Amino acid sequence: MTVSNSGFHHVSVMPAEVLHYLAPAPGEVIVDATVGAGGHARRIAAQLGSTGRLIGLDQDAGLLDRVRPTLAEWPVTLVHANFSELPLVLEQLGIDRVDGLVADLGVCSDQLDEAERGFRFSQDGPLDMRMNPQQGETAADLLARLNERELADLFYEYGEERASRRIARRIVQVRRTEPLRTTKQLAELVRQCLPRPRRRPGEKPSIDPATRVFQALRIAVNDELRHLDRLLAWLPDQIRPDGRAVFISFHSLEDRRVKTAFRQRDIWQELTRKPITPSEEEVANNPRARSAKLRAARRLRVVATNPGR
Repeated sequence: MTVSNSGFHHVSVMPAEVLHYLAPAPGEVIVDATVGAGGHARRIAAQLGSTGRLIGLDQDAGLLDRVRPTLAEWPVTLVHANFSELPLVLEQLGIDRVDGLVADLGVCSDQLDEAERGFRFSQDGPLDMRMNPQQGETAADLLARLNERELADLFYEYGEERASRRIARRIVQVRRTEPLRTTKQLAELVRQCLPRPRRRPGEKPSIDPATRVFQALRIAVNDELRHLDRLLAWLPDQIRPDGRAVFISFHSLEDRRVKTAFRQRDIWQELTRKPITPSEEEVANNPRARSAKLRAARRLRVVATNPGR
């Protein structure tokens, strides 16, 4: 099935695999917890048909406004909300449980490509990084507020950056005379702390030294891991027996949480013992898919009782 991206630059990751493991059927109610550019949503809605219903959530109201016309031919309800608010959203819609959920935890390429959103260091822009630009503190606010130890812990925990202390120390030194407000400023500061290693002939390019710091800041600004933990904790109560959940993660901190949740064998049957990764062909056509990992599970009908109760 070919589904137009309707003017978006974003290319959905592993769309065929999502449909395979989610297995949406006519008449079902499915949640797309991260609508983004609507690539997965359009494919799922087409499978659900006129008798089904897709509930689409996203933190970015601007993205929802752009994607709404592309979903108009199907019964779709779009809600401006974080996926951790799923129980409240379903309650307000009068829905008890749903037949399935997909959550693509990556950042929409259209957000990445907007310099003013501040997600990327390849182009200069304000250090914002908020998924919902209408609320919360920006990355610049965070860099100005946290002390040296807090910054180091943030870069190490969320970015797995080994040179976190060195980078944090330099940030504190620089901000005494000049606030860090742009992506270019921060990227150059990190690169000065971590010069790129020399590349041998035939070796693949190493990642930019700023990558892990930017990842850590984005996770912290949006409180991503706490929201994911809340969704995973509430999910068993939101999915009907035999319903399915599909998650696409892009770094180990997310994937580890999803794996741990799905290995609760009294609640979930894992459909993917090991994470599914994009094919070489997909990565060649969409390099941003290269770190994606897909995990899926089926909600069990019977939950084992705790004999200790």
